Amino acid sequence: MDIEIISEEENPMLHRTDVRFEIVHEEATPSRLSVRDSLAAKLNKDSDEVVVHELDTKFGMRKTAGYAKVYESPEFARDVEQDHMLDRNKITDADADVEAEEA
Repeated sequence: MDIEIISEEENPMLHRTDVRFEIVHEEATPSRLSVRDSLAAKLNKDSDEVVVHELDTKFGMRKTAGYAKVYESPEFARDVEQDHMLDRNKITDADADVEAEEA
Protein backbone atom coordinates (compact mmCIF):
# COMPACT_ATOMS: atom_id res chain seq x y z
CA MET A 1 0.00 0.00 0.00
CA ASP A 2 1.48 3.32 -1.16
CA ILE A 3 0.22 6.54 0.47
CA GLU A 4 0.72 9.91 -1.16
CA ILE A 5 -0.21 13.11 0.70
CA ILE A 6 -2.17 15.39 -1.65
CA SER A 7 -2.70 18.35 0.70
CA GLU A 8 -2.27 19.35 4.33
CA GLU A 9 -4.13 22.24 5.90
CA GLU A 10 -3.34 23.45 9.41
CA ASN A 11 -6.27 24.09 11.75
CA PRO A 12 -4.69 25.62 14.90
CA MET A 13 -8.01 26.37 16.61
CA LEU A 14 -8.80 22.65 16.79
CA HIS A 15 -5.16 21.51 17.24
CA ARG A 16 -5.17 19.45 14.07
CA THR A 17 -4.10 19.16 10.45
CA ASP A 18 -6.61 18.20 7.76
CA VAL A 19 -4.99 15.78 5.32
CA ARG A 20 -6.14 14.63 1.88
CA PHE A 21 -4.32 11.58 0.55
CA GLU A 22 -4.32 8.96 -2.17
CA ILE A 23 -3.55 5.26 -1.75
CA VAL A 24 -2.45 2.87 -4.47
CA HIS A 25 -3.14 -0.74 -3.44
CA GLU A 26 -2.81 -4.17 -5.04
CA GLU A 27 -5.68 -5.97 -3.35
CA ALA A 28 -9.16 -4.83 -2.27
CA THR A 29 -9.69 -1.46 -0.61
CA PRO A 30 -7.64 -1.46 2.60
CA SER A 31 -9.43 -1.28 5.95
CA ARG A 32 -9.86 2.02 7.75
CA LEU A 33 -7.55 0.85 10.55
CA SER A 34 -4.74 -0.23 8.23
CA VAL A 35 -4.97 3.12 6.42
CA ARG A 36 -4.93 4.94 9.77
CA ASP A 37 -1.83 3.03 10.91
CA SER A 38 0.01 3.56 7.60
CA LEU A 39 -0.88 7.26 7.50
CA ALA A 40 0.23 7.70 11.13
CA ALA A 41 3.56 6.03 10.33
CA LYS A 42 4.08 8.24 7.27
CA LEU A 43 3.36 11.40 9.30
CA ASN A 44 5.37 10.24 12.36
CA LYS A 45 2.29 10.38 14.58
CA ASP A 46 0.63 7.96 17.00
CA SER A 47 -2.33 5.98 15.59
CA ASP A 48 -4.66 7.45 18.24
CA GLU A 49 -3.99 10.93 16.85
CA VAL A 50 -5.26 10.08 13.34
CA VAL A 51 -8.99 9.95 12.51
CA VAL A 52 -9.79 8.67 9.00
CA HIS A 53 -13.07 10.24 7.87
CA GLU A 54 -13.39 9.21 4.27
CA LEU A 55 -12.16 6.49 1.91
CA ASP A 56 -13.43 6.57 -1.67
CA THR A 57 -12.52 3.87 -4.19
CA LYS A 58 -13.96 3.99 -7.68
CA PHE A 59 -15.29 0.62 -8.88
CA GLY A 60 -12.56 -1.57 -10.33
CA MET A 61 -9.76 0.87 -9.52
CA ARG A 62 -6.71 0.23 -7.37
CA LYS A 63 -6.61 3.82 -6.16
CA THR A 64 -8.42 5.22 -3.12
CA ALA A 65 -8.82 8.89 -2.22
CA GLY A 66 -9.14 9.72 1.46
CA TYR A 67 -9.53 12.43 4.06
CA ALA A 68 -8.22 12.33 7.63
CA LYS A 69 -7.77 14.65 10.58
CA VAL A 70 -4.43 14.45 12.39
CA TYR A 71 -4.54 15.81 15.94
CA GLU A 72 -1.71 17.02 18.17
CA SER A 73 -2.76 14.50 20.84
CA PRO A 74 -5.41 11.77 21.35
CA GLU A 75 -7.07 14.00 23.97
CA PHE A 76 -7.79 16.69 21.36
CA ALA A 77 -9.25 14.02 19.07
CA ARG A 78 -11.56 12.75 21.84
CA ASP A 79 -12.64 16.32 22.69
CA VAL A 80 -13.51 17.31 19.11
CA GLU A 81 -14.59 14.18 17.21
CA GLN A 82 -18.05 12.65 17.34
CA ASP A 83 -18.38 9.33 19.19
CA HIS A 84 -19.18 7.28 16.08
CA MET A 85 -15.97 8.50 14.36
CA LEU A 86 -13.94 7.59 17.44
CA ASP A 87 -15.57 4.13 17.43
CA ARG A 88 -14.86 3.60 13.73
CA ASN A 89 -11.20 4.52 14.26
CA LYS A 90 -10.93 2.49 17.50
CA ILE A 91 -9.87 5.50 19.57
CA THR A 92 -10.90 4.76 23.12
CA ASP A 93 -11.31 7.08 26.06
CA ALA A 94 -8.25 6.50 28.27
CA ASP A 95 -10.09 7.71 31.39
CA ALA A 96 -12.93 5.21 30.83
CA ASP A 97 -10.37 2.41 30.33
CA VAL A 98 -8.69 3.23 33.64
CA GLU A 99 -12.05 3.35 35.47
CA ALA A 100 -13.06 -0.02 33.98
CA GLU A 101 -9.79 -1.60 35.12
CA GLU A 102 -10.23 -0.23 38.65
CA ALA A 103 -13.80 -1.56 38.97
